[in-house]
Amino acid sequence: MDAKTGEMNGCPFNGDGTMRSLLGRTNRDWWPEATQLEILTQEGRDANPYGDDFDYAEAFNTIDYSALKADLTALMTDSQDWWPADYGHYGPFFIRMAWHAAGTYRTGDGRGGAGSGQQRFAPLNSWPDNGNLDKARRLLWPIKQKYGKNISWADLFILTGNVAIESMGGPVFGFGGGRADVFEPESVYWGTEEQWVNEGVATRIRPDDGAEIENPLAAIQMGLIYVNPEGPGGNPDPLQSARDMRETFARMAMNDEETVALTAGGHAFGKAHGAQPSDTFGGAPESEELHQQGLGWLVDEEEIAKGHITTSGIEGAWSNNPTAWSHDYFRIMFKYDFELVHSPAGAQQWTPIDPEEADMAPDARDPSKKVPTMMTTADMALKMDPEYRKVSERFLANPEQLDDAFARAWFKLCHRDMGPKVRYMGPEVPEETLIWMDAVPAGTEPAESAVNAFKSDILGSGLTVSELVKAAWASASSYRNSDHRGGANGARVRLAPQNGWAANDPDELGKVLAKIDELRGDISMADAIVLAGSAAVEKAAADAGHSVSVPFAGGRGDATDDQTDAESFEPLEPFADGFRNYLKTKASVRTEEMLIDRAHLLGLSIPEMTVLVGGMRALGANAGGTSHGVFTDRVGQLTPDFFTNLLDMGTKWTPVDGSGDEEYIGTDRKTGAEKYRATRTDLVFGSNSQLRAQAEVYAEAGNEAKFVADFVSAWTKVMNADRFDLTHAKYHG
Repeated sequence: MDAKTGEMNGCPFNGDGTMRSLLGRTNRDWWPEATQLEILTQEGRDANPYGDDFDYAEAFNTIDYSALKADLTALMTDSQDWWPADYGHYGPFFIRMAWHAAGTYRTGDGRGGAGSGQQRFAPLNSWPDNGNLDKARRLLWPIKQKYGKNISWADLFILTGNVAIESMGGPVFGFGGGRADVFEPESVYWGTEEQWVNEGVATRIRPDDGAEIENPLAAIQMGLIYVNPEGPGGNPDPLQSARDMRETFARMAMNDEETVALTAGGHAFGKAHGAQPSDTFGGAPESEELHQQGLGWLVDEEEIAKGHITTSGIEGAWSNNPTAWSHDYFRIMFKYDFELVHSPAGAQQWTPIDPEEADMAPDARDPSKKVPTMMTTADMALKMDPEYRKVSERFLANPEQLDDAFARAWFKLCHRDMGPKVRYMGPEVPEETLIWMDAVPAGTEPAESAVNAFKSDILGSGLTVSELVKAAWASASSYRNSDHRGGANGARVRLAPQNGWAANDPDELGKVLAKIDELRGDISMADAIVLAGSAAVEKAAADAGHSVSVPFAGGRGDATDDQTDAESFEPLEPFADGFRNYLKTKASVRTEEMLIDRAHLLGLSIPEMTVLVGGMRALGANAGGTSHGVFTDRVGQLTPDFFTNLLDMGTKWTPVDGSGDEEYIGTDRKTGAEKYRATRTDLVFGSNSQLRAQAEVYAEAGNEAKFVADFVSAWTKVMNADRFDLTHAKYHG
């Protein structure tokens, strides 16, 4: 979203105005011959062999951390014949593995990143930019096998990258463990292109025709982590490369200084590979033959032994000492003029003119030989772009600043998707709390007497059930389980930018929050907002004839403006929230698909999504107070009327002219009189066979109490979604 205009930057549009799915192309599209296992995860079957009760964070805390790091350090120089280490050191290889595991993160929807070990699965395991990282993961297998479930692959990728940096004398800021593995590919929208990078596909930014990267995407081309190192679409123009870098790194939460530090620090180590044309090698792992056992690209042992390896197609090291931390990257960059040449694989790259022998790099296989260093077009952007150059020259003059900036940027890269620091585990969690960690001061659980008094006062305040429910939902539903940002803890709904989001009805929200603040006493604002909404749900259930108690776990704290990076919260603003029947403007994605996407980010199941929508409609919790989907004359009571009346064949639905099939009128089949108004988000629960089956459960006679109980359970789940401090038992009330 553009912070100045409030307009969406293409989200969720395809650019050509055509309707598209939120998933884009799937693994089945890319690799139709690959074995498909989806049939075994139908009907709620879990692919996780450890089950839902296994806690990776708890297991991580039992590990012999020093022994693990010692084993990883030893691995760095334990070169294997089947995949020899460049310069006798795997450190640069493992840095790339960790970087590419974390570098898929994007701020648009919080998806990507290293948090679940997705690099093991398609499509990421077969992206062109991840070429030959299948070997890095195989090199790690003996260590993963040794430590087993006590460290996830997700943690191991990042910790290995850290150890690699340390083993070569580089600076690190810390490490937090506790990431949980998944055991199947996650459904993530990576783009609509039907070709990978280097297959004739242009950059996603095309200023000539006004095209820009559509949200929530961040990479500049399909199959890349960031940008094409040869330049946009293979055009070796450093200034255009700088444009692409600035945009794509910003979408991954990095500013100019962090971008320069990461590039220079990462390229202090190792080399790029472009020893010969890539068409002499095999396909990606997901497309390879059975006997290759999940390995792809290069598997010929003779070629591997000779170092005839191609990944990016660019060949050479950036530094004259590729296995030791130094500041030679900028020294060489600014010492020499560079000329554009072609690698043996045919890629365009830059080489210093007349380099001194001392500034040349050793050969990756024969240390007695010297070869020229090189720079990619993306590297040259740091020298040619005026803003990047300022940062680069400052780092050249003040190398200690580069040390600190790289360590911090690397830590951010690898931990940005982990959420608040309370989720970090292990002995190397840094003491300093950084602004992007979304810190929340510790709260105090209020006394039961204070809770009961506040609930009584707020229900007698003149605020309606709908107003209280909407305020609590606005606070808690900002949570994203993709990167664990947002949520009710911290009460950031009262701070910019959330207090101004259109979906939150700012004027009404301000009134409700003022009254809550007036009555809350010693209860934190974050607790009070949730408590007020839960009290309203209890009242709504009681008014419908059901006595229920909504579980409440206090102890939330209140964040301040100084603890809130307001700009970084802007991508969390909902473009659509089907639970509140809110849509900012018509999109190329079906509105009901955006409801499903939002439910996924909240960690909801199909039944939980269904019961929440039905309950929110009955409670009159629509944004703007619209009547769409409010199929009841008992607004404010927790009834299943939404489902009962939606499935009633006495109503005939027709689209409203000029609404673009977003609004519908429900008329009485006998009289023709208008009964209801609805949106696509409402009607999908009657039109989609799976959702209709869910709706039928709640519309059946005798299931009224089940509806209320299920709503309370799902409501509590959303209210507590960001309570990482709660135990499993306490979390579920």
